[in-house]
Amino acid sequence: MNATQVKEADERLLRTSPLRKLLGRPELGSVVGAIAVFVFFAFFADSFLRASSLSTVLYAASTIGIMAVPVALLMIGGEFDLSAGVMVTSSALVSSMFSYQMTANVWVGVGVSLLVTLAIGAFNGLMLTRTKLPSFIITLGTFLMLTGLNLGFTKLIDGTVSTKSIADMEGFPSARDVFASTVTVGGVGFKVTILWWFALVAVASWILLRTRAGNWIFAVGGNKDAARAVGVPVTGTRIGLYMGVGLGAWISGQHLLFSYDVVQSGEGVGNELIYIIAAVIGGCLITGGYGSAVGSAVGALIFGMTSKGIVFAEWNPDWFKFFLGAMLLLATLLNAWVRKRAEATK
Repeated sequence: MNATQVKEADERLLRTSPLRKLLGRPELGSVVGAIAVFVFFAFFADSFLRASSLSTVLYAASTIGIMAVPVALLMIGGEFDLSAGVMVTSSALVSSMFSYQMTANVWVGVGVSLLVTLAIGAFNGLMLTRTKLPSFIITLGTFLMLTGLNLGFTKLIDGTVSTKSIADMEGFPSARDVFASTVTVGGVGFKVTILWWFALVAVASWILLRTRAGNWIFAVGGNKDAARAVGVPVTGTRIGLYMGVGLGAWISGQHLLFSYDVVQSGEGVGNELIYIIAAVIGGCLITGGYGSAVGSAVGALIFGMTSKGIVFAEWNPDWFKFFLGAMLLLATLLNAWVRKRAEATK
């Protein structure tokens, strides 16, 4: 076979039509769904299209999206994390209690919190690779341990289920500017978490699409045994993905702390499912090896539009979980259909 024949036989070198490329994008289904949700609430909620309302929607989406990005990468790598929700609360509690008890600059607590959350992520990854147990069991155990530690340590140290105020401590104003400030654009306030969210989506997309680590993530999620056979560092990749979830939990936890000054130890339970839902709506497969960071952002945006759109439409918020479940099913079916169409055009 000559060079020309090799080039023609190599599918990666063949020119791909724009339609085929579009159908092959994991986030296509979620984008279609997001447009439908936007049009729906624009029609039924008169205040939905106001600039202040869109700012509120973006803020709600960012609080989910910051965690949905690393959770999506983890799911692309074939795993998931049930401890992600309470890890956010753990991050905030460590930062607050360490700063208060040590009477140190709050930035010391912020730094210690980062080390702790990264360590929790590394623990999940190490336990997964060493024990060979399913990630469901490993992270469920971590979820239960963190839930107990959050409550137990908070009551032991502070005597209540919430932390003491650190608003008057040195470094609090600057930390609040970084994690919980509001940026005014055109007379409309936008929370800084939106910038954190966009930055994480950009970095995660670059990692997935432009780096060797991105190839490793897809390979491990597709078939970890085959990936290991061709030299992919499976153990390091999985540990790194769990540490990425820890990083997202740290950012979200600091926002929680510096937004409200105090933290309730029981918060975060159940949020891990919302992060997973956002990633699935965005095109990630539970089985791994497929998805995108942009898709997780679109999934979080759908969540934000739905949660706030119901309020703007003045509907009973008790129906929110119904709409969320319906969107999950519809998005999963739509993503499956889009994927089949993409495979049929190859």
